[in-house]
Amino acid sequence: MKKMLILIMVLSLISTVSVAGLAATKEIAVLTPYLASVTTNKMIQSFKAEAEANGWHVTVIDTKGDFNALANRYEDVIAQGVDAIVMGMGDPNQLKKQIKMANEAGIPVFGGDAGYIPGIECNVTSNNYVLAAQNTSYLFNKIKQGKVVKLYHSAHPGVYKREVVFDAIAASRDDIEVVAEHFVQVPGPIEDARKAMQSILLANPDIDAVWAAWDEPAIGAALAIQQAGLEDKIVVVGIDGTSQALEMIKKGSPIIATVKQDFEAMGKILVDQIKKVFAGKEVTDRIIYAPSVLITRDNVDKYLNN
Repeated sequence: MKKMLILIMVLSLISTVSVAGLAATKEIAVLTPYLASVTTNKMIQSFKAEAEANGWHVTVIDTKGDFNALANRYEDVIAQGVDAIVMGMGDPNQLKKQIKMANEAGIPVFGGDAGYIPGIECNVTSNNYVLAAQNTSYLFNKIKQGKVVKLYHSAHPGVYKREVVFDAIAASRDDIEVVAEHFVQVPGPIEDARKAMQSILLANPDIDAVWAAWDEPAIGAALAIQQAGLEDKIVVVGIDGTSQALEMIKKGSPIIATVKQDFEAMGKILVDQIKKVFAGKEVTDRIIYAPSVLITRDNVDKYLNN
């Protein structure tokens, strides 16, 4: 009888420990079509580190620009019964069906620098209207007037907002002419922008500036401008504050400014919001902004190693 009691107690203890372990371990799926992007990778790695510090298990799935595959992977992780889904950039409007499926399965969906639609708990991002207002205003104030090239990627909802602001400011200026536009392909935005800029320069050798919706096409454009020997005539601005862009600003390349987003902060804010939901609390802010700062040759040294 005594042995039986001991056995029951041991089994009960094992069961309790197992249940506690299962309760503490949360399965988080991060899905993105843009992991090759420096900034997307930075945000997701920040989130992953913070999430794992909380004892969660994080699986990152990258579909390399394939949105059909992205939808399929959403359905896969929903079927697996993960505890939460993080959209690592991308447009939620293309995934309405899958977001609804997640909602019906009781799986909360969060946006990491993505867009927001009903069904998503919240989207942690930068204020993309402000980002574009900062780099566009700086660019136009620098050149005063002239011909500008626009490099954009409207498939990403945040980047599209930047494009809208650029278009509005450019349209309000009689002394600014947008002479060429190029939709930048992802993955491979640097090389795509470099090749596009080479062609644009052949048709428009007298341009004054390039507005890029983020740093990677700005880098590609700057490389093409340097190869053409026009680095003293054409200036470029971007957004994100990547280390490569900052180095190029420091070295006096055609890139004269970028707007640094705080991707590390985005990852940490995401974890805080997911913890709220796991604790049964309501997320009150559907769109949460991380800070940003305009970086030029005047202040680049301050941010080079941050």
